[in-house]
Amino acid sequence: MAGEKAPRAFSSMEELPGHLIGEVLTSGRLAAGDLARLEATCRSLRPLAEHAASALCAARAAFAALGPAARGELLERCGGSWKKVLRFLQSVESSSGTVHTSSGKMQVATGRYHTLLVHDSSVYSCGSSLCGVLGHGPDTTQCSAFSRVPFPSLSRVVNISASHNHAAFVMESGEVFTCGDNSSFCCGHGEVGRTIFRPTQIKALEGISCKQVATGLSFTVILTTDGQVYTCGSNTHGQLGHGDTIDRTTPKIVKLFEGLAPVEQVAAGASYTFAVTDDGTVYSFGSCTNFCLGHGDQHDELHPRAIESFKRRNIHVVRVSAGDEHAVALDALGYVYTWGRGYCGALGHGDENDKTNPELISSLKSQVAVQVCARKRKTFVITDEGSVFAFGWMGFGSLGFPDRGSSDKVMRPRVLDSLRDHYVSQISTGLYHTVAVTNRGIVFGFGDNERAQLGQEYIRGCLKPTEIMFQKSMEDIVIAAPSGFSVS
Repeated sequence: MAGEKAPRAFSSMEELPGHLIGEVLTSGRLAAGDLARLEATCRSLRPLAEHAASALCAARAAFAALGPAARGELLERCGGSWKKVLRFLQSVESSSGTVHTSSGKMQVATGRYHTLLVHDSSVYSCGSSLCGVLGHGPDTTQCSAFSRVPFPSLSRVVNISASHNHAAFVMESGEVFTCGDNSSFCCGHGEVGRTIFRPTQIKALEGISCKQVATGLSFTVILTTDGQVYTCGSNTHGQLGHGDTIDRTTPKIVKLFEGLAPVEQVAAGASYTFAVTDDGTVYSFGSCTNFCLGHGDQHDELHPRAIESFKRRNIHVVRVSAGDEHAVALDALGYVYTWGRGYCGALGHGDENDKTNPELISSLKSQVAVQVCARKRKTFVITDEGSVFAFGWMGFGSLGFPDRGSSDKVMRPRVLDSLRDHYVSQISTGLYHTVAVTNRGIVFGFGDNERAQLGQEYIRGCLKPTEIMFQKSMEDIVIAAPSGFSVS
């Protein structure tokens, strides 16, 4: 209307009113990297960026559960930067699911002889399709290149898990799909004992929204969005947590967790299970043959039992990984603990001694870890700076050190120099192979490739992390074969 003033136009963000900038920065849509980039473009916004990071940290359950002293220690370990604290918290949250990369959301999961990869809500698989684990149907025995797994239209995958003989997938809708060997009912489809060759929805979970899955040896653990746990499959050692050793053909809720703090993360070993609640308690149940339950003995647990060693020391655990014969945990300050069998130095304490209770890895105390990963006698740790430390059994090159033999032992944590130029966001290791994803969406593979689990038909394996080249569409993935590979 004539005579009215036109709205003021702002040429840069710093011209906006401070309270408006604050609202934008604390909206919850920004990651720590976004705040850092904003600060880099305009130094005058640094105080506001730090204040926003502090507010975003306070809004996170893992941080809110810490006492004042622990919060202060975490801030100190992050160099006094709230943006780094926020990066730590966000990295931990995504470590068991999809990670944000400049190429889109991604997650990697390695099975015994195969690999699953999520890219922008689609799943791709390669390697041996033993028991239908690749999800491509009965006619596929092996995929030498990553191939897209068919799902019903409009299905968007947000979480995956790969094991020895079956796989599980969580949709954005909260539905759960499985495929693979169902002879032990681990796929959760009732009395159907046959192989499930294509991802199939678990009808018993209809109406129950889920957010994470963990696949063990012939059993499955499912975490709901409200923090409850369901399990199905083989229960020889009580790994399903129902107080008995009876197999379950469909997912059944673990009653004990109904009266506890919500579960934030689950992990499945060969025959045992972990559940981490939002108050930092770790519960374990199942087989304790290898001391993996962390209770100081070798007694199987039929019900979830809290690991008292952590509680006595007031250690708030945020993530745990279940290996074949050992386990590794990450606490809310970025410290790493291991226990179980010490074969090949997999516990990182410089020896091969077994640990019946969780023990801090002293050589990593100066590092702020954001992800831990354990499998067959080897362990990986990712730090908040994107560095990767590895230790244990080289296992056909699956530790990623080209200067060590394929069966050597690395007794203490050692940084992967070949990945120093990259910021690694996630890592997963199978029986004899390992796959990592960087913050730019670059995928590296190393170790055994005898069954094309690294996505290449004509090579046997590699000792050095080597980039997996793929087109943005992910329809055609090709792995180059540089000097790190041995060609058959």
